[in-house]
Amino acid sequence: MTTTMIAGHEIEINDDGFMLNPDQWNPEIANELAVEAGIAPLTDRHWEVIDFCRRDNAEKGTPPGVRRITKNTDVSMKEMYTLFPKGPGILAARVSGLTKPKGCI
Repeated sequence: MTTTMIAGHEIEINDDGFMLNPDQWNPEIANELAVEAGIAPLTDRHWEVIDFCRRDNAEKGTPPGVRRITKNTDVSMKEMYTLFPKGPGILAARVSGLTKPKGCI
């Protein structure tokens, strides 16, 4: 565990760069993480995925994988790869302030 500054906030992250405490997250942090990932600006479709990821994580205690996201939103698998290229489940979780989803490599 280490800390880093994101959007002016000191954030605890793990060795893979994922936030350890989802309560530290806010939309400003999501926007900065999106810039770092090269997917800014975040669109309404990005926010639909981010909002689902945060709700689902709060309910189930674990971040959703990409299949759970596509099954429970109207965002298709193809669109997930457009919104969050090169690993949509992992990138969606990171921008959502969550840990790495299980089952995502």
